[in-house]
Amino acid sequence: MKNRIVLWGAASLILACLVAAGGYFYLRPFSPDRGKYPVRGIDVSHHQRQIDWQRVAADDVAFAVIKATEGGDHVDNAFDANLREARAAGLAVGAYHFFTFCRPGADQAKNFISVVPRDQPLLPPVVDIEFVGNCPRRPSPEELNVELSAFLGPVEAAFGKTAILYVTDEAARAYAGQIVGRPLWVRSLALWPGHDDWIYWQYHDSGRVDGVSGDVDLNVLQGGQEKLAELFAPPPESSS
Repeated sequence: MKNRIVLWGAASLILACLVAAGGYFYLRPFSPDRGKYPVRGIDVSHHQRQIDWQRVAADDVAFAVIKATEGGDHVDNAFDANLREARAAGLAVGAYHFFTFCRPGADQAKNFISVVPRDQPLLPPVVDIEFVGNCPRRPSPEELNVELSAFLGPVEAAFGKTAILYVTDEAARAYAGQIVGRPLWVRSLALWPGHDDWIYWQYHDSGRVDGVSGDVDLNVLQGGQEKLAELFAPPPESSS
């Protein structure tokens, strides 16, 4: 009996150490190799509350992708201020849309286009496709393809740029055929992505940046400042 208690105690201690080590490696200030990925950015919404964008820009942040809309009628109430102030601080800025499974893609496109201004340069529009926080019913790949196409067609025509798809691992597995060949924003927390076929890599969802109170998503760009400038440049037809 005593030996069994000792063994259970040792096993519990080892488990506690493993949990602590896992927490340490997840919460530590992980950052990809800055020599390989020198351009860092954040993505934000109203959840970050008031942001001091001048301090953000001074803390090695070059771009920001800001939540604009969700579904067919929801508008993030911090979008206008975040877009204006991040741009004024010198960041390359862009907008993203949370794609819901219970509204037609055409309605969602109208919502996004009506909210995001087109009179100044923007990074390519981003479509966030994930299951967490979405409608309970998950569409089949064929259904998603129809509604996603109904969203992407008008949005890409309106902004003159190919949209980037943000996908979680679970969504990527479910809809692999619908995202193949599309520019991707991958989510791989504190681990290197399993492939290099991406534009942005979200490497932390609990990062810290000066000017943001609390946690914020941290990202790097595939490529250097030249790639960022290319993404941020006006589309050819509107560059004159």
